[in-house]
Amino acid sequence: MVKRFGVSLEENLLKSLDDFVLKNRFPNRSRAIRHFIKTNLVEKKWEDNKEVAGAIILVYDHHQRDLQAMSTEVQHRFYKLILSTQHVHLDHNNCIETITVKGKATELKELSDSLISLKGMQHGKLVMTGMV
Repeated sequence: MVKRFGVSLEENLLKSLDDFVLKNRFPNRSRAIRHFIKTNLVEKKWEDNKEVAGAIILVYDHHQRDLQAMSTEVQHRFYKLILSTQHVHLDHNNCIETITVKGKATELKELSDSLISLKGMQHGKLVMTGMV
């Protein structure tokens, strides 16, 4: 059920909101405000170390000596947090791996930091979202 309410904003803040709506192709201001609220609530869950879900995205050269073995070793240490892993070959050398995770925010951060910091990892990012 959707509830309606009024919001008062300074002119410059309203312009910033309208610019955000246009740039991000939201259908209206309400959808953008909903996005801001949900984003803020998810970040609060991270800060409070609540259970969250997310994905760790890794890009690396699979020819890098021992990198896959080290990555697998890290993942085995954190196996209770990992729901699934997808490995895709981007080209002859480069792979992208998406690891779907669920657990306490600090544990997911520790797992992602352990993977991203491996020697030879080209890029890595953890994306977390709140549990609905």
